[in-house]
Amino acid sequence: MWARPNGPVSTVDGLADHPVTHVSWNDATAFAQWAKARLPTEAEWERAARGDLSDATYPWGGEEPTDEQPLCNIWQGEFPKTNTVTDGYEATAPVASFAANSIGIFNMVGNVWEWCADTFMIRSQRKAARLRNAASRANGDRLAKGGSYLCHKSYCYRYRIAARTGMSADSSAGHIGFRLVV
Repeated sequence: MWARPNGPVSTVDGLADHPVTHVSWNDATAFAQWAKARLPTEAEWERAARGDLSDATYPWGGEEPTDEQPLCNIWQGEFPKTNTVTDGYEATAPVASFAANSIGIFNMVGNVWEWCADTFMIRSQRKAARLRNAASRANGDRLAKGGSYLCHKSYCYRYRIAARTGMSADSSAGHIGFRLVV
C-alpha cells in the first residue's frame, strides 16, 4: 500500500516531501525504535502543536479554517461528494505547504492523522465510555491526533489541537502517518 498511496495506479514518485502514510502504529513504533526515537505522548503532541500559544484552538491560533481559506490540508467543499481542492491538494500535501506554527513545526493538524504513544481512552465517566475504554484496552486501540486531509467541519471536526481518535494498532491508510520525538 505505501508504494501506491492513492490507489492502484498511483506511485510515490514526487512525494518525497510528503508525510509517510499507510503505516500502522505497530510499524511506526518499530521504526521509531530502529531510529532510536519514539512516538510522542498525547501531551507532548499537543504541546508541540500549540507552540508558544498556550490557549490556541489550532497551531496558528484561533482562526478557523474555511473552504475558501483552508489554513491547513483538510477537505474543502461538500464532504464526501465534492472536494473543491482550494488548497491545491486532493490528498497529502508537501510538509511546508502551510505556515509553520510559532516554534517552526509544520502540519500539526490536517494532512495525516499522527500516531501517538498512548492507548486510546475516552475522557468521560459515563458508563458507555467506561465500556468503550475497556474494549479499547482489550483491543489495544491506539491514539492518533491532528486530523487529516479527509476532515471537514461538517463530518470530522478533528483538525483542532484538542481533537483525537482511536484506531487499532494494526490500522493503516492513506491519511494516517506519524512523527517522531528524538
